[in-house]
Amino acid sequence: MTATQPTLNEIRDFKGKYPKQLWYLFATEMWERFCFYGMRGMLAVFMVSQLGLDDKTTNLQYGAIQAFVYAFTFIGGVFADKILGFQKSLFWGALLMITGGLVIAFSPTSTFYVGTCFFIIGTGFFKPNISTMVGALYHADDSRRDAGFSLFYSGINLGALLGGILMVWVGKYHSWPLAFGLVSIVMTLSLINFYFTKKSLGPIGLSPLHPDMPKSKRRGYEIATYLGSLIAIPFILILVTNTRYTDLFMYIIGPLTLVYLGWEMRKFTAQENKRLGAALVFIFFSILFWAFFEQAGGSLSLFALNNLNHSLLGIPMDPNVVNNSSNSLFVIIFAPLVGLLWVWLSKRKLEPNSVVKFGLGFLLLGVAFYAFYATVFFADADGMTSLDIFTLGYFVITFGELCLSPIGLSLMTKLSPGSIQGLMMGMWFLASAYGQYVAGLLGAGMSSADPNATNAVKLHAYTDGYMQLGLYALVAGLVLLAISPFVRKLMRGIH
Repeated sequence: MTATQPTLNEIRDFKGKYPKQLWYLFATEMWERFCFYGMRGMLAVFMVSQLGLDDKTTNLQYGAIQAFVYAFTFIGGVFADKILGFQKSLFWGALLMITGGLVIAFSPTSTFYVGTCFFIIGTGFFKPNISTMVGALYHADDSRRDAGFSLFYSGINLGALLGGILMVWVGKYHSWPLAFGLVSIVMTLSLINFYFTKKSLGPIGLSPLHPDMPKSKRRGYEIATYLGSLIAIPFILILVTNTRYTDLFMYIIGPLTLVYLGWEMRKFTAQENKRLGAALVFIFFSILFWAFFEQAGGSLSLFALNNLNHSLLGIPMDPNVVNNSSNSLFVIIFAPLVGLLWVWLSKRKLEPNSVVKFGLGFLLLGVAFYAFYATVFFADADGMTSLDIFTLGYFVITFGELCLSPIGLSLMTKLSPGSIQGLMMGMWFLASAYGQYVAGLLGAGMSSADPNATNAVKLHAYTDGYMQLGLYALVAGLVLLAISPFVRKLMRGIH
């Protein structure tokens, strides 16, 4: 390593609570999450108000788009593991996202789906790899890792907060082309930040190809990856615009992923494979969690559009802005405190293990959905109800998320052998893809295909659905708590 590029041990032997590289990755991811959550918050509103889709179709379309975004994080993780390395994968992903924003901004109603395909592939190359680099900043037994992921999670939610507020507000009240154009502007900031700070990462995220491989062959693999991702765009367009193909894709990709993981597992020891088994338990339950949580961009977004009063604690407020940003605001405030709480409990040997944290996450998720259901008791005859109670639901759901999502990212890096960490991080996000897919189906099941349905009809349909989701989340949480001793045995030394 040169004087400006530290060794891996120098990076990991940092003093204090957080390594300096975490702050650089924090900033890079923050801007990318501005775009992702800004887009996520706009999708349902844009499709209903500009593309003229009914609520049922919008929920299905939203689920399909989000499912492919996360499904391609698995594919991006594999190519990063095998060919590009995390750093080049991140660069390529950012360039594709910048292109996608420009394509949609050119003519949102006619180029929306084409630009979305660029965004899907770009996020696939970007998202799993930056999280894996965060995990690489720590020694395997470093108790500060969970606190680091919690801080990282807080940072990316700063981007989600800004994007969630600004992009839907610009789109609804000013200009949809400008709202989508913000994707390109902000992703350029993300790319610039990473370019000027990547030297501090030393060997983390460099190409996995053997250093003795001829340069021409190495370059050939990289160019083939870039070209292949571009060639895939027309096929993704067919999948995204026809939800029946989405169903077929989701039926195939999951089993194939498990087969591929099984092929990789033959290389590892029995103990390593037990840990991978534990990782699969977490991945399965995360599918359920995100299927409920990701109502935020689908049914909850439409619920905010149609059924919520424009007043929060007596202050005029757009409900979609609250829906898109309140969770992020609460994460920013409380994630560092929760992370420090885990460290404080760990020092006193009182920290709950990761399985219990997951269980607590589901219990809180269930309580949050009962809060969303409770809005029915505050509705008027026109089906308009309290934004205050709705926001309370997001306050509760935030603590459920903080018990699961940053811990999940950390677990994938702790339970996975180094050679397949990108693959396992991709599988974590693939689980999110299935969660998004199921979220769309659940949202469609709660919504009406009748564009003339009254707000009162929509209110009761959605709130009845939220009551059911609350019950299912509570049951899942209790199951996780019950099986925690078995999963802990599989983890063997990983807390």
